[in-house]
Amino acid sequence: MLITKGNLMACKESLRLANLGYELMDRKRIILMQELSKMMDDVKALRSVIDETYDRAYAALQRANLSLGIIERVANVTPVETNVKIVYRSVMGIEIPKVSIPESELKIPYALSVSNSRLDEVYLEMRQVKFYTVKLAELDNGMFRLAKAIEKSRKRANALNEIVIPDLEVKIKLINDALEEKEREEFIRMKMVKRR
Repeated sequence: MLITKGNLMACKESLRLANLGYELMDRKRIILMQELSKMMDDVKALRSVIDETYDRAYAALQRANLSLGIIERVANVTPVETNVKIVYRSVMGIEIPKVSIPESELKIPYALSVSNSRLDEVYLEMRQVKFYTVKLAELDNGMFRLAKAIEKSRKRANALNEIVIPDLEVKIKLINDALEEKEREEFIRMKMVKRR
């Protein structure tokens, strides 16, 4: 590395940018952690609701199986959900999915001649399970993405703070010391030239 004022100025500018980058990475990490914390609270609330819903759905399924026998043939004619919509929102450059299933008109997919109210109860409970499961999948995926981004931001901030910034500070000090030494030598040389 050449010891010039130009290099000193370039190192100082790099140090300024590295400090700014560190501050931005730290702020990004804090904002992402706040978003993750909010999602974790939502998941905590949703998990208790979804557990109750699953319990009700499986209890209804057991009652229907007792009432109608094994209802696998009815389950096989129930259509698969194809209207799942996924849109993304950006949080500090991280794409967080927003998953939804549009509310549609309730249509019973099986014949009334092979069913009873127990089967209807199962259908309604499982429909509710579907909506909660989609919401839980959205939150879990978002939390995973945020956690990865937080880790990446933390690593970058640490690299700047622990490696790049100290290295630039050492370079600036070395260049500064060398330039001051050159100036002193030049000053002494000029004095000696004047005396002659």
